[in-house]
Amino acid sequence: MNTIKSLLPTFLLLSLVVIGCTTKQENNTADTATPSVLDTLKYPGDFFPEERAKVLVVGTFHFGYPGLDTHKTSEEDQVDVLKEPKKSELEDLIAHIKKFRPNKVAIEARPTWNTMEKFAAYKSGAHSDKRDERYTLGMRIAKDMALDTLYAIDAKSLFYDLKKKDSVLLNSLIDQIDWDAPDPYWDMAKEWLNYDDKIVSKMHLLDYFKYLNSRKNHLANYGLYLTGNMGKVENQAADNLSLWWYNRNLRIFSKLVGISEGPQDRILIIMGNGHASLLRHLFESTPQFEFVEFDSL
Repeated sequence: MNTIKSLLPTFLLLSLVVIGCTTKQENNTADTATPSVLDTLKYPGDFFPEERAKVLVVGTFHFGYPGLDTHKTSEEDQVDVLKEPKKSELEDLIAHIKKFRPNKVAIEARPTWNTMEKFAAYKSGAHSDKRDERYTLGMRIAKDMALDTLYAIDAKSLFYDLKKKDSVLLNSLIDQIDWDAPDPYWDMAKEWLNYDDKIVSKMHLLDYFKYLNSRKNHLANYGLYLTGNMGKVENQAADNLSLWWYNRNLRIFSKLVGISEGPQDRILIIMGNGHASLLRHLFESTPQFEFVEFDSL
């Protein structure tokens, strides 16, 4: 019995040595094991340049209320950005946008609007009475940033090209759409749009633009185009939306790709908020640009 007790410390020591050697051997085996796919996994973004041209999409309501959109703002809910208090609020909005330090400014205008002629006149003191956001935001910011070019990036869609070349074919694609078909979601959307009209006068303009250009608002705004006739006549509402609206915004996006010269660019885009919602999707998806959140400036 005494002999066993005397040998016990030696036995314990040998056991610890054996366990230690086994653990070390296991660790060495783990260290030299071939890495798994998960250890070396790359994501799609890893294959594209980290430095990209930055874009700030500023979705806006139309300051001049031209009444060209489906939803019309009643006269009592319209605000005047050239009169107080919105005039001072406009200055705060402009100061916020200028934090982006754009080297290119693009606006919702087509070639027939003669953007550069108007911009030259604006820089000479003309058009000070214009409420249109192309003047009060686009030209104002481009002038303040000492930029010599203002880019007109609006476009007509494939819908109008097809209408001109083959109106019979176009009509056959959309002639079964019931434009007055009832849709509870569009009824809800109209309530939202009427509410939205009324809060502009009650909010500081900068706060309203932060709300307007939030991701949640952009997604909901794009969702408006998915109500109404979708699903009621096979393909027709989908074809109309893609030919008329989606294609127009893809063409706008294509123009923006065309004016970009590299990762040093900081492109400011001022568009109606219906366009901004779709442009957000395109810029968040493309490997060529980095989408900058309006509220992050």
